[in-house]
Amino acid sequence: MLLVRAIIRPEKSGLVMRELAAAGFPAVTKLDVYGRGKQKGITVGDVHYDEIPKDMLVVVCNDEDKDDLVKIIIRTAKTEAKGAFGDGRIFVSPVESAYTISSGKPGL
Repeated sequence: MLLVRAIIRPEKSGLVMRELAAAGFPAVTKLDVYGRGKQKGITVGDVHYDEIPKDMLVVVCNDEDKDDLVKIIIRTAKTEAKGAFGDGRIFVSPVESAYTISSGKPGL
């Protein structure tokens, strides 16, 4: 199993979540997060914004589904055909185990 965390623009999260559900990934956790990437924030006029609002989508998937999941996020989270600074990042980490709380059963 893998944990996929995608940090994306807030205006793209609804579209990404709809596309994931349509592709068979209905279980998504969404968090409001703040931070900055390589661009080190953004300056508008005389004001520098060090913490930019983003959404983080978290999905646990089977190893064989990772490529499809990542492709969907990349395709739907881009702001332009080539993408732009601030579109986000995707992080993939291994998951040792998962359990359903109500039943205690392991797995997804």
